[in-house]
Amino acid sequence: MTARVLVVDDHPVFRDGLAALVSSLPDMEVVATAADGPEAIVAARDNDVDVVLMDLNLPSMSGVEATAQIVALPSPPAVLVITMVDDDDTVLAAMTAGARGYILKGAPGEDVAAAVRTVAAGGAVFGAGVAAQVLARTSTAAQRGSAPDDGLTDRERDVLILIAEGSSNAQIARSLGLSVKTVQNYVSRILDKLQLADRTQAALYARRRTP
Repeated sequence: MTARVLVVDDHPVFRDGLAALVSSLPDMEVVATAADGPEAIVAARDNDVDVVLMDLNLPSMSGVEATAQIVALPSPPAVLVITMVDDDDTVLAAMTAGARGYILKGAPGEDVAAAVRTVAAGGAVFGAGVAAQVLARTSTAAQRGSAPDDGLTDRERDVLILIAEGSSNAQIARSLGLSVKTVQNYVSRILDKLQLADRTQAALYARRRTP
C-alpha cells in the first residue's frame, strides 16, 4: 500500500527537501504541498491524503488550528507534526487537537519514513517530553470521570492494549479475529468510557495502567 502524503511548511527549501525525501521512498508519494494553514486544509480536502506532515509555525493560521480543521474533515488523514523541540506546549496543543504524533525537524530519513508508516497504519508517534504532558491531562480527565474500575469489558481491554502497542484498527481486527467495523466500535466505546479525546490519549492511559 502506498501512503499518500501532504507536506506543509512555509519554508520552500525545507518543504521541497522533505517532499523529495518522501517521494524517494517506494511506499510513499507526495500528492500535494502547502505553504500555510488555509492551503493545507484545501489540499487535504481536495486530495486523497493518508498523512499530513504539518509544520506548526505557519503564517496566517497556526499549524495547531490547521490540524484541528483537517482532522474535522470527513475521512480525515492522519496528521504528523514537524517540530524543532519535543517539549513545546504547541506540540501538546497539536496532539490535543488531533495530531497522531510528531517528528523533529532534522530527524534522519529513516525516522521520518517510520513515523509516516506508523500513523498511516493508525498508530501514534510521540516522545517522552510530550507524552508526559499528555499523560498528565489524560490522568486528570480519567480521574474526573472514572471510578477505580474503568468500566471496560475484557474485550475492550484487549483492544486498548493493542492500541497502546501502536496497532491500527486493521491490525487489531486481525489479532482478535474481529471485523474492522467492530474494532472501530470498540475504540469509540473505550474513548467514551474513559473520557479520552483520541487513541493517542488511550495509548498513554493504557501505558500508565500497565505495571
